[in-house]
Formats: sequence, C-alpha cells, structure tokens
Amino acid sequence: MADLVIRNATVVTCDGSGSVIRDGGVAVDNGRITHVAASNELQGLAGSAKRVIDGSGHILMPGIVNTHCHAGDSLFRGLVEDLPLEPWLQTVWKAEGAILTPETSRLGSELGFAELLLSGVTSVMDMFWYPAETVRAARSVGVRVATGGIFFDPPGITGHDLAGRIAEAEHFFDEFGSADDVFPTVLPHGAYTVAPDNLKKAKAIAERHGALFSTHAAETRAEQADVTGRYGRSVIRHLDHLDLLDARTVLAHCVHLDDEEIEILARTGTSVAHNPMSNLKLASGVARVPDMLASGINLTLGTDGAISGNDLDMWMALRLAATLHKGVSGRADAVSTSEALAMITHAGAKALGALDRIGSLEPGKLADMILIDVKRAHAVPVFDPVTHLVYSTAKSDVRHVFVGGEQVVRDGTLTRHDLGRTIEAVERLVPKIAASVA
Repeated sequence: MADLVIRNATVVTCDGSGSVIRDGGVAVDNGRITHVAASNELQGLAGSAKRVIDGSGHILMPGIVNTHCHAGDSLFRGLVEDLPLEPWLQTVWKAEGAILTPETSRLGSELGFAELLLSGVTSVMDMFWYPAETVRAARSVGVRVATGGIFFDPPGITGHDLAGRIAEAEHFFDEFGSADDVFPTVLPHGAYTVAPDNLKKAKAIAERHGALFSTHAAETRAEQADVTGRYGRSVIRHLDHLDLLDARTVLAHCVHLDDEEIEILARTGTSVAHNPMSNLKLASGVARVPDMLASGINLTLGTDGAISGNDLDMWMALRLAATLHKGVSGRADAVSTSEALAMITHAGAKALGALDRIGSLEPGKLADMILIDVKRAHAVPVFDPVTHLVYSTAKSDVRHVFVGGEQVVRDGTLTRHDLGRTIEAVERLVPKIAASVA
C-alpha cells in the first residue's frame, strides 16, 4: 500500500551517485519515501495507492534547502538600496526597530516562507527576531525551519540583555526541541556584534542540546578589519580560537578568506552558506567557492533576506553559484553542475544535520520533493536534466511541492496558507514602513 505514487517523471534523485531515472517516480507511505524506481516498477503500487500523480513533462527532485535567510525582512524588500553592508545595516536596524513586533515579524516571515515554498524550498535556516513566531509562520505556510534564539549584544529589536537572550534560547528548546519540522539552532549575529564570552555561551547552549549553531562570518573586509583590530585574529581564526567551529556549525557568507582560513573550515567540518546574490548587491565581494569545494568544505547556498537581495530566489542563487566563479577564475569547470546542485540539496541537508531525512530522493527519507514543469519555451529540449535544473530552471517552473508527503503547493498555489490575506496585511503596513526611514 502507498499513500501517494508519482510516475512518468524524470527523477533527479540527488543521491550520492547522482542517479537519474528518465521515466520514473516514487512511492510514499506515512510521509516517507518507500520506493524510487522506474515507472513500470511502480505500476502495482499505483493500482492500490490512495493517490496517483502523473508526472509527465516534469522533473521530480528533492525539496530545496536554503541555509541562510531572514524571511521576516521581506517586509522591507527594496527599502534600502545602493549601500555597502555596514551603513546599510544601520538603516535596516532603524526600519526594523520602528516596525517589528511579534505580530509583524510573523507576518513578514509568512510572506518570505510563502515565496520560498512556492519556488520549491522545503527547509530553510532562518535568523530573525522572535524565533517562536518564525516557527509559527513556517508551520502556517508548510515549510521546515532551522531557527532558534538570537544573540546580539545591543538591545536590538527585542530589548533583551544577555540573560534574556539565554532565557529565550533555552525556552525555544523547551517549546520546539522535539518537533520534527524544526531543526533547533542557536544564532548569534556575528563576531562583531557579539562578544567572545557571549559567543561561547551561545555555543554552549547549542552543545548542551545537540543543536545547530549559525552566525554571519567574514562577509566584508570592514568586518575582517574590525574583528582583527579588536581581538588580534581574523574572523575565522577568532571563531576557531573560541572552539565554535565543528560539523554542527553553519557560517553565512565567508567571502573574505585566506588559504589558512579555508583549511580551518575544512579541518573542523564547518559548513558554509554561500549567498552570491546578497554578496554582489551589497558589494561585499566574491567568495572563493572553487577553493572551498576543492578543500572539501560542505558548501551550501542561501538567499539571505529579501531586503539585501530583493527576493528569495534559490534558483537565482544556484545559477550564480554555478556561473559567477567560472567568470572570476577564467575556468569553465570551476564549479560543475553536480557540485552546484548538491549545494541546494545534499550539502544543505548535511549542514542541517538531516542528511538521513532530507536532501535526496531515497527510500526511508521524508517525502520532501518538488515537481518542475519542463514543457515551457525556455525548457525544451532537455538533454541533461541536471544541467537544466542548474542553468535553465526558474522559480515559476515549480508546480507542485510536497513536505512529508503532504502537498503544500498545488499548481503553483499554497494549500495551507491564504497568501492573499498576507499580501493585503503587508500592503496595509507599507506607509508605516516607508515612513520609518524617511
């Protein structure tokens, strides 16, 4: 018996061997994949399945993993332009301070998660104020989320002191630590906004709960100079000195690294979330992606927030990751298609400590998967489905999305969440948002 069978699709499994089945599908029971096979092998299961979907004209692949986002900042999309990171942040924090409450944070997160899910993202690591509201927004839309307590030495939006931030982080584990749709995380903002002792306290909480740890790192030259001036070590060396780097750590950006810092990240098993769109738009620089891949670093992809990249398009991030570094290096093979696709699937799942559950289409894994329309003008012909995914796919090509076997996007429409109501609520808030930076 099966709850769901999808047949007649081109299956890009993203498994360890990069298996592709030209005419195949999957069977799902109780939220997990039971079979990945050729369509004719699924015929018997299809006859007794509760639901059968004809995947003709579609690529079936795992749900996308976005390892760095601030979904709630979708409220401020396009508000702050043509500034480098440091002065840009001052304006962003001013707008956030005027607008964000638990309610508006959830609203912005619902908007951001809706955009992500409609484009095929089924799991996202998200750093934002009011993390409990982030989880509620993710559940309303239907996406899995890695989030948790924020550490930030200034009062910030929530006004917490250190004790308050520790309490929030601990309470998050009490409320969501055992949830199967949440990857609990502790998220200090960065080495330039969180003191060494407080970074260590944040990591200790993550260690105590066996949780993930994520922070911004080495995003700009100014950040490198600031941290080096204060502590006598560059950002990565500073984090390593504090024993913060290991296989449960995800560092966002890592644009400015030297050879030794790349070796440190590889040695410690730290994952890196590459955010090419944000890094380009804020003029932060171009990360040494080919060198990180060559060193064996688990390299993943993120969108950052819509306030820095103007949308949350993982397909754009994927195409940039695959092409940008060819142009910079002068090597057409600098990033292969398989390496690029792994960043949003297999590597992303590994970074979340969830490779046993997500990141590929394999029996026993959660049925987080997407169907992509390949019968469009820009999608024909498809000689190699992996090449098509990396270089030709647009977010609007994603037609159906499943999380744990539940269809959360049907024909390009959310099934759980009333997106129209969210959009109306955001539009009512626009005059106040605009006035916040006037």
